[in-house]
Amino acid sequence: MLVWFLPLFLLFLMLGLPVFFGLLASPGLLIWWDALANDNPRFMRDITLLYRNVYNGMDSTPLMAIPFFMLAGEMMNRGGITHRLVEFSQALMGHFRGGLSHVNVLSSMLFAGMSGSAVADTSALGSMLIPAMEKQGYSRKFAAAITAASSVIGPIIPPSGIMIIYAYVMEVSVADLFAAGLVPGIMVGLGLMLVTKIMADKYDFPAASERATWKEKGQASLKAFFPLLTPVIILGGILGGIATPTEASAIAAFYALIVSLFVLRSMSWSDIPDVLKRAALASAVVLLLVGAAMAFKTVVSLSRAPESMADFVLSLSSNPLILLFLINILLFIVGMFLDAGPAIIILGPILGPIFVEMGVDPIHFAIIMSVNLTVGLATPPMGLVLFVASSVSGERVETISKAILPFLAVEVAVIFLITYVPAISLTLPRLLGYAG
Repeated sequence: MLVWFLPLFLLFLMLGLPVFFGLLASPGLLIWWDALANDNPRFMRDITLLYRNVYNGMDSTPLMAIPFFMLAGEMMNRGGITHRLVEFSQALMGHFRGGLSHVNVLSSMLFAGMSGSAVADTSALGSMLIPAMEKQGYSRKFAAAITAASSVIGPIIPPSGIMIIYAYVMEVSVADLFAAGLVPGIMVGLGLMLVTKIMADKYDFPAASERATWKEKGQASLKAFFPLLTPVIILGGILGGIATPTEASAIAAFYALIVSLFVLRSMSWSDIPDVLKRAALASAVVLLLVGAAMAFKTVVSLSRAPESMADFVLSLSSNPLILLFLINILLFIVGMFLDAGPAIIILGPILGPIFVEMGVDPIHFAIIMSVNLTVGLATPPMGLVLFVASSVSGERVETISKAILPFLAVEVAVIFLITYVPAISLTLPRLLGYAG
């Protein structure tokens, strides 16, 4: 009976039920129905276990990093740091043809090292760059599409909320995942710049500005110096073994507060309550989803779905290369409908052990899964950042979905490169001491 939890969950999603309630309602209803049909005396025990795991799923020290990273990102955004990153990017790349498109991508790469959130990236950078690109002659749909496409770099380049979630669920090292995500994230950014260059030459996109002088580059670098230290502090602390991800996230939030209030003086004390409120709401959404997904995972285990899925996957082929191709297709489809965090918690325990048993490195598979589901955030019809980009730009989601296809193509190409060339994601962790 419990094996029907996934179809019922998908039905709830199609009916428009929020993911959090769908994750709890589908197994809860099936447990209740099973008790009625079979006079199951364990009903209260099973239902109590299900909903108790909502709290247990959130009660974790590693997950505390997520609220702190959210808080650091909110402070950076409110403190005008996003604007300084855009100025720095424009000084470096604004003179190229299609300069603002390149600035958009580079700003996303820099912003990723501070917030790790695709939604925050789309909202913060989109509100600045989409109107600016439209003034320079770009179509609004193109501006929204490049903003949405580049924002998926946020959860790939560390710090990454979804990698923290994956590490928590699958019991792998956060530091190793962060190190493994750096090169793939840069590859996605460079791939988007390449597509932008091709389109700029074809459609004669304008340059954003004249080539900046060394003095102007120096001034932009000085303005961005303290914000750019944030990822250095975070990654240096984690990869250097000085701080845990949770400790590094708390340091990042404190650093963002000091920089915004006292160094740049771009945020006042009166802004802090609203910043705390926004960070708390964003964190609550993520942590409630994690808690519900962990409860959902309990039902997955009770239903013996992982064993059934493993048998089905292995019956398709014994060749890991073919199976990796098929799993990438599956993850890409899942990403169209389900947010990356819940998808990782639901599918990670099912798919991860299968491929690790077949000889795929656990960190390598983690990056394959994380990058694939992250790209799903910008994939129609349900990609979350498409809706955020639509809200910021005023353009229809359907229009942005068509304009984003060339950028999605290069992101899919990067996914398959990561899949079949493990060194892309494993070289840096191994240089830092990963022994997998």
